[in-house]
Amino acid sequence: MRKLVIIPAYNEQGGIKKTVQDIQAHAPDFDYVVINDCSTDDTLAVCRKNGFHVINLPVNLGIGGSVQTGYLYAYANGYDVAVQFDGDGQHNAKYLDEMADRLAKEKLDMVIGSRYIKKEGFQSSGMRRAGIRYFSGLIRLVTGKRITDPTSGMRMAGRSVIALYAKNYPKDYPEPESVTVALKKGKRVGEVPVQMNARTEGISSISPRKSVYYMIKVSLAILIAAVRGERV
Repeated sequence: MRKLVIIPAYNEQGGIKKTVQDIQAHAPDFDYVVINDCSTDDTLAVCRKNGFHVINLPVNLGIGGSVQTGYLYAYANGYDVAVQFDGDGQHNAKYLDEMADRLAKEKLDMVIGSRYIKKEGFQSSGMRRAGIRYFSGLIRLVTGKRITDPTSGMRMAGRSVIALYAKNYPKDYPEPESVTVALKKGKRVGEVPVQMNARTEGISSISPRKSVYYMIKVSLAILIAAVRGERV
């Protein structure tokens, strides 16, 4: 299989080199591409200095647009597998082969790296864990499928989901909504236990002030995605 790692990056100058080197060391059979989303720091300079494969967006698209760019690249270049991978060092490339094996052996359409199966490694704050449990329950309510880590940004897609996301991908806080869309489209989604690291560089896009907006927005997006899926 041809496999691609999609690394959306906005102001990740402190973590992007470590992220790419982790992939090169622990998942050498994966290609990768950094999607630089108009970073205002030296992310692009770090990529170019180290000869990294990078797409430099001409305008800031946000996380959804950056990830969709990666899926468009994967689809246009005939990749069989594409996996999202944060550029801030939170994800571990040592799990990528296991995720790809699970995708192929069980004929799944998507595999999500979950922190909450074995509950090892960095578990996020108590408030965020409560929010994750809430979204997990809401997704189960509208799809009948339990996803333990619906906000995980470490998710691997097969060809059918690559095509789905290349055509349309949520633009704002996309992870819970995008997995709902996949499930409502009849895609087979599984999870594998992974350990993640605490962020050491950069700033999360979900600040305490934005938390209420995030909960309301994502809840509505999940419900709308579920209703649209019923009409397919």
